[in-house]
Amino acid sequence: MSFPAGVTRRDFFVKIGIFLNGFVGVILAVPIVRYLLSPVARERKAGYESWIPLGNLEQFPSGETRLATYRNPVVNTWDGDTADIACWVRNVDGQTFQVFAINCAHLGCPVRWFPQSSLFMCPCHGGAYYQDGSRASGPPERGLFEYHYRIESGKLLIKAGEMPTPGQASNIVREIRPCA
Repeated sequence: MSFPAGVTRRDFFVKIGIFLNGFVGVILAVPIVRYLLSPVARERKAGYESWIPLGNLEQFPSGETRLATYRNPVVNTWDGDTADIACWVRNVDGQTFQVFAINCAHLGCPVRWFPQSSLFMCPCHGGAYYQDGSRASGPPERGLFEYHYRIESGKLLIKAGEMPTPGQASNIVREIRPCA
């Protein structure tokens, strides 16, 4: 194989290497740039801001905690039954409710309600929560995630487009003030 005048074999392979590295760099840059620009380019789906009905108030007797399910408002066609999400609804006094995500705050395992002990228990690592969702014991560092709710026309609705996170939970410290 002969090279044009003034081009050595080494120069030829360096140029091929630079070209191939540049090509691979462009291929890798496309998803990275797309990820960085996605908050600007992509609109949120309407379901994120929607209020989902869990059922009539009669389904949740005063002083009891019941399991309820709702359909995720932000679904894809391939989601199937995985779009049905469970949550725990606690009717505190007939007017006040607490709606908890079923997931443990430690690693996301589904917690179960035990009315005998008035505790939510996680089967994975032994996390326990009091009936108000606050941490009782075990590895979780915080209480259960809590959905925002409202009552409208005798129905209990929750804002369930996003998974509640520590910034949205109602049972976390809102403000830290120095002692006077």
